[in-house]
Amino acid sequence: MIPAKRPLAQPPRWQQAWREAVTDPRELLALLGLSAHAGDLLAPADAGFALRVPRGFIARMRKGDPRDPLLLQVLPQAAELGEVPGFSRDAVGDLGARAAHGVLHKYQGRALLIATGSCAINCRYCFRRHFPYAEETAAAHHWEAALAYLREDASIGEVILSGGDPLSLATAKLAELGEALARIPHVRRLRIHSRLPVVLPERIDHEFVHWLAHLPLQRVLVVHANHPNEIDAGVEHACAALREAGVSLLNQSVLLRGINDSVAALAALSERLFAAGVLPYYLHLLDRVQGTAHFEVDEIRALALADGLRRTLPGYLVPRLVREVAGAPCKTPVGHRVAMAQCAGIE
Repeated sequence: MIPAKRPLAQPPRWQQAWREAVTDPRELLALLGLSAHAGDLLAPADAGFALRVPRGFIARMRKGDPRDPLLLQVLPQAAELGEVPGFSRDAVGDLGARAAHGVLHKYQGRALLIATGSCAINCRYCFRRHFPYAEETAAAHHWEAALAYLREDASIGEVILSGGDPLSLATAKLAELGEALARIPHVRRLRIHSRLPVVLPERIDHEFVHWLAHLPLQRVLVVHANHPNEIDAGVEHACAALREAGVSLLNQSVLLRGINDSVAALAALSERLFAAGVLPYYLHLLDRVQGTAHFEVDEIRALALADGLRRTLPGYLVPRLVREVAGAPCKTPVGHRVAMAQCAGIE
């Protein structure tokens, strides 16, 4: 008797969704009923940073709206092609902070691993859009160089996984790192920075949640949402699964002109996040990376927005307004003294 053939193993759902991402700007516009606007919206070239956006994220965009705040975050535009004074390829000093292969060490007590250069979505304001990922990925060679560096520095109590997006790696690869970190006595906490719970919530599957739930370290996951329309039922489900696994959830946003530069948008974002169990953490001024100048909101406007948020929301829903300054020992509060004075007597 001939044994029945076993069915081929199906790839995880999130990997299938990853492969089905839209990479052609004209296809993206067609899906949104905006083909007639292609000449006005599209850049003549992609500025060396190709389009990539999951279809589930596209489904949250408003059809027929060329100014949709989710569309503008991913669509290549002509404004990216010019060189603007004050904007550079390494605005936050990543290259000067390299401490070992794939390791950035900027701040006391924590080190950041560039886990991979892959992302499920290419955000046009990305501060690492010019980063040399081919030369700097900590996951190479089973994390050897990164782990050796971490073992040697007993001051490092927190390891931060970034990229690219670290959740683009298979869970087995992440588990390999987690097991090694758990054997380093001075490492107490793993922090993961990822856009995937928002743009590709399918990634938060049973295997990944099970791994995090049983990891013998404190676990923090910092998601990245910029606009309330990014948060749908799928994102809420992913966040609920992470919370049930004992993971602390924070959000960081970037202040972006024409996308979330209003008190109404930022307040709605904080409310949607908190309803999903995520605490607003940082609101970053734009990192001044070449190709992103059209997204910049000036500091005076940013301070006015922060003041408006403090007047609108309870304090725990107001993210800290910061900028990253190359070489500084921490994220720098924006207009800290002014903000404190404005806050007096409001809450």
